[in-house]
Amino acid sequence: MPSPLSITEHYVRTPDGWSLHLRRTVSPGHFQANTQPLLVVPGYGMNNFIFGYHPRDTSMERCLAEGGFEVWSFNLRGHGDSQPTGKRAGPITLKAYATQDVPALVNHVLGATRTTASSLVLIGASLGGTVAYLYLALTDNAPVSALITMGSPLRWSEVHPLVKAVFASPRLAGAVTIKGSRRLLQSLLPALRKAPSLLGLYMNTATIDMQHIRELTRTVEDPLPSINRDLAIWLATRDLIIDGVNLTSAVGHVTLPLLVVLANRDGVVPPATTLSATAAWGGPVEVLKVGDERNWYAHANLFIANDAKQLVFEPMIAWLRSRSASG
Repeated sequence: MPSPLSITEHYVRTPDGWSLHLRRTVSPGHFQANTQPLLVVPGYGMNNFIFGYHPRDTSMERCLAEGGFEVWSFNLRGHGDSQPTGKRAGPITLKAYATQDVPALVNHVLGATRTTASSLVLIGASLGGTVAYLYLALTDNAPVSALITMGSPLRWSEVHPLVKAVFASPRLAGAVTIKGSRRLLQSLLPALRKAPSLLGLYMNTATIDMQHIRELTRTVEDPLPSINRDLAIWLATRDLIIDGVNLTSAVGHVTLPLLVVLANRDGVVPPATTLSATAAWGGPVEVLKVGDERNWYAHANLFIANDAKQLVFEPMIAWLRSRSASG
């Protein structure tokens, strides 16, 4: 039987009028108070459901919690149970994610943690890693000791043709509103089960329990036009530029340890794009490349592959522990 987890829900107010949903997960039988809390930043068009769920084995949150860590994950503004508190709530943009949401959440976690730590580790999932890069680049003396990114773009050194086509026009990307994405995906599941190659850009279905694919759609959120516009501009320029700050250049001033996790056949964020951070980063960098030609990994496999515990989550824990031992 899996060990019991203690899960609590929190709501955090941002200065510009959003209430952000935050979840704390610990395993009471494994928790070590001398560790640093982990704050997981979700990615594009997703909520934090997927971090606490696995279709067959151990979820990322459970694995990290059973590794002794206090694990926090949240929903960015506009996703999940994160909602505006009034009509004048701030905009939904990449800049707001990094300068409003993450700072408010970091402060809350460090005020509420049951650990003895005064800083935390950020874990960015997909676009969440970019948000973490941006937060660290724009924040002086952030109370963060290390960063893990998982399939996260910094500079778009390589772009899949389909992704490039979808975001070809910033004007169009920012004008189109899509509702009911989760229901639409669920309606397409029968066809996708019969033709899994259609999902190859995003996942290798041979190593994912597809019997639970409907449950996995609970992590899907409607794409937000304002974020789509930001992404389209970023893809066109290759480098993300916020208020005149080039993120690729700015992370050269960040000296924290960085672990870059990437899937060997990621179509959403190609390996070259994920690896762009290794040359730009100002601190020590290690790379965890997951998958080979026999057991290849795509974007979603980093979180829900049958062997993600052994190939992704446990190596992340080992890296975190090695940092503590060396420090």
